Amino acid sequence: MTFIEPIPFPVTDPVANFDITAFDLDAYLGRIDHPRVEPSAETLHSLHAAHVRAIPFENIDVVLRQHRGVELPAIMDKLVRRNRGGYCYEHGLLFAAALEELGFTVRRSFARVQPDRERGSYIHMLMVVPVDGVEYLADVGFGAWVMHPTPLIDGAEVDQAGRRHRIRRDNGQWLFEKRTADGWDALHATLGLPARQIDYEVFHHYTSTHPRSPFTGQLVVMRLADEVGRRFVGRRLVTEYADGRLETTEITADRLADNLRALDVELTPAELSALREFYESTKETQPEPL
Repeated sequence: MTFIEPIPFPVTDPVANFDITAFDLDAYLGRIDHPRVEPSAETLHSLHAAHVRAIPFENIDVVLRQHRGVELPAIMDKLVRRNRGGYCYEHGLLFAAALEELGFTVRRSFARVQPDRERGSYIHMLMVVPVDGVEYLADVGFGAWVMHPTPLIDGAEVDQAGRRHRIRRDNGQWLFEKRTADGWDALHATLGLPARQIDYEVFHHYTSTHPRSPFTGQLVVMRLADEVGRRFVGRRLVTEYADGRLETTEITADRLADNLRALDVELTPAELSALREFYESTKETQPEPL
């Protein structure tokens, strides 16, 4: 069989227009505890890691059916002013606005999560950032084991908080993989196509409303630090260490608030009460795979 090289995709979309007038750079930098910087590969790495360390990945507004959408004013209010977390569209659109305010060029894009699975779909937001002569894949909203941007160089490996990851060209797309005891596990695949705001609104609608979405029927909170990742999915908190060790704890409703607080999730009393009710109502269900 002869492999046909795909037609190069456009790197820009003249119709795409992301309005970032609602973005407050000083408030954002205060949220992630990072100084104002000039664009460079070094500062892209620093900003990326600071964002991941500071802002939780979580879907609480989705399960409570109170999500206000993925337009920037709502994201700024939630993730920056109210010290909440969010999922990929919220993280990605916030980080892209920050990069542009600081002088970086950003191409917002999307990826197919778990491309080796039948239900893997193009619903994940990431971005491509050219700086110092290299294009980087920036992905602050993946939730699990992505601390740093990855250079779009075939075969490049990056230490992500203690776990080896690599990116490689595969049949015209970029495949992002994590090293496991059994080899390389594909996390997502992207063509790098430019996206529009309406694309993320469509992705968000499916992700936040469809009954088979992994985010509508179970609590999902993720935090990443150096050498350790924590995943609170369904009723189970899994702590994964860079050396492969796993610790699993079943979380009962009476321990919900303490565990969320330990994961840097701040809720109002009304939100916590509503989440406890949801938590109790889903205790017999099995977690959807992420």
